[in-house]
Amino acid sequence: MAPQRAVQLSLKTPTHTVCVVGVETLVDIYSDVPKGAKTFGVSGSSGVEVFVVYNPTRVTEPTGKARWPLDAKVDVVISVDTASKDLNDLKVKVFYFGEPEGGALGHSVLYLTGVDISLDVDTGRTGTVKRKRGDEKTWRWGPKGHGAVLLVNCDRDSHRSREPDLANSQLTTLDDLQDMSPMVLSCDGPDELFNRHKLILDVPLSDSERVGVFCARGGNSLSDYKQVLGPHHLSYTVERHPGEREIRFYVEGLTFPDADFLGLVSLNVSLVDTGTLPAVTLFTDTVAFRVAPWIMTPNTQPPEELYVCSVMDAHGSNEKFLDDMSYLASKANCKLIICPRIENRNDRWIQDEMEFGYIEAPHKSFPVVFDSPRNRGLRDFPYKKILGPDFGYVTREILLAGASGLDSFGNLDVSPPVTVGGVEYPLGRILFGSSYPKSGGRQMSKVVRNFLKAQQVQAPVELYSDWLSVGHVDEFLCFVPTSDKKGFRLLLASPSACLKLFQEKREEGYGKAAQFDGLNDTPKISINEMLADRRLQSDSLHAQKCIDWNREVLKRELGLAESDIVDIPQLFSLRGSYAEAFFPDMVNMVVLGKYLGIPKPYGPIVNGRCCLEEKVRTLLEPLGLSCVFIDDYLSYHKLFGEIHCGTNVRRKPFPFKWWHMIP
Repeated sequence: MAPQRAVQLSLKTPTHTVCVVGVETLVDIYSDVPKGAKTFGVSGSSGVEVFVVYNPTRVTEPTGKARWPLDAKVDVVISVDTASKDLNDLKVKVFYFGEPEGGALGHSVLYLTGVDISLDVDTGRTGTVKRKRGDEKTWRWGPKGHGAVLLVNCDRDSHRSREPDLANSQLTTLDDLQDMSPMVLSCDGPDELFNRHKLILDVPLSDSERVGVFCARGGNSLSDYKQVLGPHHLSYTVERHPGEREIRFYVEGLTFPDADFLGLVSLNVSLVDTGTLPAVTLFTDTVAFRVAPWIMTPNTQPPEELYVCSVMDAHGSNEKFLDDMSYLASKANCKLIICPRIENRNDRWIQDEMEFGYIEAPHKSFPVVFDSPRNRGLRDFPYKKILGPDFGYVTREILLAGASGLDSFGNLDVSPPVTVGGVEYPLGRILFGSSYPKSGGRQMSKVVRNFLKAQQVQAPVELYSDWLSVGHVDEFLCFVPTSDKKGFRLLLASPSACLKLFQEKREEGYGKAAQFDGLNDTPKISINEMLADRRLQSDSLHAQKCIDWNREVLKRELGLAESDIVDIPQLFSLRGSYAEAFFPDMVNMVVLGKYLGIPKPYGPIVNGRCCLEEKVRTLLEPLGLSCVFIDDYLSYHKLFGEIHCGTNVRRKPFPFKWWHMIP
């Protein structure tokens, strides 16, 4: 370890200095040397380690009286291993000699006071703070990595507060401390030392808006905890009480990683000698934190809560749909939460408004809802009704322009864990749609894309969704869990598979069987008529080409084989230059464990059964899945299914710890 500072000695008067436990100090033996001195000897009292550093090619280690040459650039380094009980209770002496066997020409005395100063955090990621045993200034990913983790304190633990906890410079409840990362300052040494020497805790200006620090002074009162560092406090002179050897702090994150913030923050404590002008910093210790990323959960994670909206439209109440969702939730052992009309303002698209995820540190984890910039009828629901104790909130606003349809979170998905070309993505990869590869067109806003990318742990993949009228990826893809070794399948909407199915049914003699049979308000169209409709064929062929482009991207970016993909029959028709589902979009389903809530397609009836439903059952049920077809065509709305966008699911976090991965 390189010495941090040098102490000059004097032949006339003793020198006094402070040594921090475990920190090496260079003793300047050359600044005041007796005339004629050729060699020196050094000794230290009990509790002081003395090292002579030399170049063995130029100097031979002396024996006997251990006199070292003064002309060979020999350095003396000292350290102490424990804090002193009294001021100046440790001593180092340096004697200077002329002739080899002559007496000392003079000597210098250095009085030391040992002080134990250390800033410690949970670098081992065990959930507790232990005294440092290595580097705390850097942060390293991986199962053998190190470095402390910081949660963004974005929940609201007190019902009396109207804002997330991170907005408060004062604690509103002691429960809030559980969301913060502990930090311990060791400060052992003689009390008299701290009359002249001060401990200064500080945060770099660049990090001051991203981290807050509370000092704990004991007791169970809110007044025993005060914020000492944060946006308005860059430094804090630590109030050390007589005999106090440890002072506890609690650290909170104030913002998530983003385009202008990599997620790393640091804190420093310095021992400052205030008895000199100007004051002199004798020692600085630094700790680093990484702010925990926001993590999405895929359909393969078990469901915990299913959210739906109660609405009223021209077709009446969606009470039947809510009953169907209640049945599905009970089958999946999942809690159903119904957002009433007074809170959703008749906006049913709860998936478009928000996305559930979570944040995790070794000591704590809690869900966090990401509120989209969509801001329609449900715009207040995530903040007013979901934000609460151990349930966080984050959003990104579009400042200069309004949100496009692609900013709705039906256009946001995440894959299960995958391995691509030997690179593991143990938390999956985020998927969102845009106009790429088409020039121009609609895009997900830059502020949302930047936020997703900055989390680092779920490297986003950009797909092509601008060919669709609504433009959401959930209109052509869905992941489902399976009971086999692979553990999941990617479902893709497939016009080709649908046309092939209808051709098979026509050849079997069912060409007159009609789509939309049983719906009074929708014209029926037979299999023969659909297969003869050149426009429908052309529109579906266009949709298939767009889906196939995405298919290749998904195979490449997720490391998928054809056997990992299931083609779900679906037709599309163009309205202008954009595609819409021709019948309720079966891929746009809600996944609750093995139970799938699938929009009822109202396909042609063959032998008393819907041939589309039967085809889907033969594709999915052998994988251990249970298909529940739900009528949301008229009783819910007349937008051809889209159950996924009318529901939202909070799922269990991954068992894998994000800090173990190497992004």
